[in-house]
Amino acid sequence: MNTELTGAEITIRCLQEQGVDYIFGYPGGAVLFIYDELFKQDKVKHVLVRHEQAAVHAADGYARSSNKVGVALVTSGPGVTNAITGIATAYMDSIPLVIISGQVPTYAIGLDAFQEVDAVGITRPCVKHNFLVKDIAELATTIKKAFYIASTGRPGPVLVDIPKDVSQQKTGFSYPESVAMRSYNPVTKGHSGQIRKAAQLILDAKRPMVYAGGGVILSDAALQLTELVRMLGFPCTNTLMGLGGFPATDKHSVGMLGMHGTYEANMAMQHCDVLIAIGARFDDRVIGNPKHFFNEERKIIHIDIDPSSISKRVKVDIPIVGSVSDVLDELIKLLHAHKGKPDQVALKAWWAQIDLWRARDCLKYDRTSAIIKPQMVVEKLYQVTEGNAFITSDVGQHQMWAAQFYKFDKPRRWINSGGLGTMGFGLPAAMGVQFANPQGLVACITGEASIQMCIQELSTCKQYGLPLKIINLNNRYMGMVRQWQEFFHGNRYAESYMNALPDFVKLAESYGHVGMKIEQPSDIEGALKEAFSLKDRLVFMDFITDQTENVFPMVPGGKGLSEMILV
Repeated sequence: MNTELTGAEITIRCLQEQGVDYIFGYPGGAVLFIYDELFKQDKVKHVLVRHEQAAVHAADGYARSSNKVGVALVTSGPGVTNAITGIATAYMDSIPLVIISGQVPTYAIGLDAFQEVDAVGITRPCVKHNFLVKDIAELATTIKKAFYIASTGRPGPVLVDIPKDVSQQKTGFSYPESVAMRSYNPVTKGHSGQIRKAAQLILDAKRPMVYAGGGVILSDAALQLTELVRMLGFPCTNTLMGLGGFPATDKHSVGMLGMHGTYEANMAMQHCDVLIAIGARFDDRVIGNPKHFFNEERKIIHIDIDPSSISKRVKVDIPIVGSVSDVLDELIKLLHAHKGKPDQVALKAWWAQIDLWRARDCLKYDRTSAIIKPQMVVEKLYQVTEGNAFITSDVGQHQMWAAQFYKFDKPRRWINSGGLGTMGFGLPAAMGVQFANPQGLVACITGEASIQMCIQELSTCKQYGLPLKIINLNNRYMGMVRQWQEFFHGNRYAESYMNALPDFVKLAESYGHVGMKIEQPSDIEGALKEAFSLKDRLVFMDFITDQTENVFPMVPGGKGLSEMILV
């Protein structure tokens, strides 16, 4: 007979069986029995954050940079509601997380008990799946299912809500080796007939384009994508979420596309005759107005693990449902076996056109300015770290400059909130990245508005000795809000000016960290080198940047990809 364990003991044993190294959380009444069991063991290490939103963001950063499932633990009521932003962030970007939440005892559910919220109800729109465990006999299997669902198919967050009395009750424990669910059987292998059709269309292309998104990263298919692009000699563009899926320094890369993508990427995307979409979803920030997108005729191949993403916004010609890595393996094998090659004369002419677009130098900025240009800070960061850092960001202008000017050659090095656009993501995500990569260089590029959303996590960084480098591009505005107000709201800067900012240097020092204020362009490189030489300290660098600088190129909302504002 199996040894009887409490629900709290079973929860921790399940995490141990799953090989969980870190759990990010904050205690409260409904999870105290679980915390008690965490205290009694040392296999699963707990990281105490200062806010539940940060717990989920940290688990998210851990997952994105490690290809493991991130795990967070929060209490009932406000613990769960504080976690919602982090859960929705992970859901929008398809990040595998398991969130364990406490709940009031089963007999009190629905009676407006102290710290009760309907966790299953309020998280349903922003999770891949969720569970309320009312029977302790189902707890172990439920946790196994949660990890399986989170990490397979199109990944995503899964919530397991555990009432307090379930964590106290006892039952026999055995952790299932595997689980099967009749209603959940994600496809991984693509349809071979569709892949053959795709291969033939690729070989017939005159103006081809490879459009790669976050699915390449999530499927660990960067090597296959790189092999495919180099074998064919085609141009490749990456989405914001796909940066690092193909080396940015490769000659076949035309940079990021979309609202703040390069001129050459957007024009090639608009004027290609065969588009190979790989692990991307044609979202509004990528292709702009779909009607404008279809002003040009093209054939579209779309490879994605999620059938609901195919032909959702844009009708495609050859849909292939399957794991990006598996489909690319078969596609590459077919193309190697085929004796034909794409039309080299046409391909040469296509590259000549792309090079003309590239010659517009759409990312140029004033390098002689006496005021610090934010683009220069990111460029110097790239040089000082030799492109080897893990970069997290918050959301806004600084995020776009990071994506434009830090050249990501490897996957899982660019960690940002793409779908939800969550201010406050950068710092806690960087904490998760550092735990997953203890020897790695981790930098958080942020702005003076975003960093204050979760700035209390500087306390967590102090407790665990995390040597993060924070790059604060401080223009004293909510930068992207100000840019839109300048362009589309008659320069009426309604509530975007930050006129009560803290002294970030003193604030960082008050948390026990190193603070620097940089005001001259000539001091950028030296400050960065000094900061990274302090290998065991968190350094907060407050760069005072040009308040008037805008992110270009820019596709205005509702416009098409080729309707860019360039200056």
